[in-house]
Amino acid sequence: MQREEILAQLRERIVRFAVSHFAGDAAEDLAQEVLMLLHEKYAHLDRVEDLLPLSLQIVRYKIMSQRRKAARRGERSQVSITDIPLPDLDANPADQMERREMLDRLARAIPQLGERCRQLIRLKLQEKTFPEIQKIMQAAAINTVYTWDHRCRKHLLELMGGDWERQP
Repeated sequence: MQREEILAQLRERIVRFAVSHFAGDAAEDLAQEVLMLLHEKYAHLDRVEDLLPLSLQIVRYKIMSQRRKAARRGERSQVSITDIPLPDLDANPADQMERREMLDRLARAIPQLGERCRQLIRLKLQEKTFPEIQKIMQAAAINTVYTWDHRCRKHLLELMGGDWERQP
């Protein structure tokens, strides 16, 4: 069997394995990355017995790498605004007053933020993802957006008195 035929069969096998961990397009991309790596670094291997375990191990490493990257970026911990339960504001007058005070502090703090922070908060409230925000704000890298987000939230918290819940 020719190396090209072996790689074609491996590609199908890699895609099936990757689909069990990612959506279709991501699995296809992952398979392409693995095949490119096999072509560039392991051109000397031409037997199925050598290529199959190697390719599956590379896929495992790439899957772990992507999961670590997603965890580092907080992509799995993003929560849609519609998923956040709203408190029953009629439940307790003390809770209503605390909420009103917190909203007042927030309303006073937001105008003190820079334009970039206000735009970032606005886009997050519109449920834009970080990759979408990167394109809209024309950031060079997504890590730049994560850094902006962290700094903006930290600055907002400082402007609100250092605590989301209590009066300064």
